[in-house]
Amino acid sequence: MGYSNVALKDKVVEIYPEISENGISVNLNFDKERNVYVIRLKKDAHELNAYLDKKDADDCVDGVKCVSLGIKIGEFIKNFKR
Repeated sequence: MGYSNVALKDKVVEIYPEISENGISVNLNFDKERNVYVIRLKKDAHELNAYLDKKDADDCVDGVKCVSLGIKIGEFIKNFKR
């Protein structure tokens, strides 16, 4: 499946609206050495890197939520709200 980093990032933000609702910025790049997408979430001084393998990224573009990414996003939001 072919898609751009921008398309994947947009889909992640669409599937997880809590990202935008909480003013979190998202940066996404592909790490060729590890063969994973690196998703960097940032809000103020808080930052988290999450990793999506190719299959999870393909599923995400197809509209399937990636449970591990959703958990990391939830933990990130919970941490900066403290």
